[in-house]
Amino acid sequence: MAKAQHTTTQNSGYRSPLKAKSSTSGAAPRGNQTFLFDKRNYMWMGVGLACILIGLLLMSGGKSADPHQFDYKEIYSFRRITLAPIIILIGFGIEAYAIMLKRKPDPAAKEESSAIE
Repeated sequence: MAKAQHTTTQNSGYRSPLKAKSSTSGAAPRGNQTFLFDKRNYMWMGVGLACILIGLLLMSGGKSADPHQFDYKEIYSFRRITLAPIIILIGFGIEAYAIMLKRKPDPAAKEESSAIE
């Protein structure tokens, strides 16, 4: 019986994920890469996050000095039951707006595209 020879080529196109990447292909961006969101988007996201945190802070509390006594007015107050959830929902609405907000067209990119045509 003849032995089957197993040959492998050095440059077969397979790249092991265990091999370290070369230092030349570091974190430098390639080509025309841009961020997904603009500065305005991040600003609105911060405002939305602040609203959500304020709503959560308004909802917190209600601890009684005596654990055997239930204070209905403290637990079910307007601030905790109505105001805080409304502020939180406004914050989520602002977050949705910040995600959907389109970036402004870059004037330099506009000039380049008109020069190409």
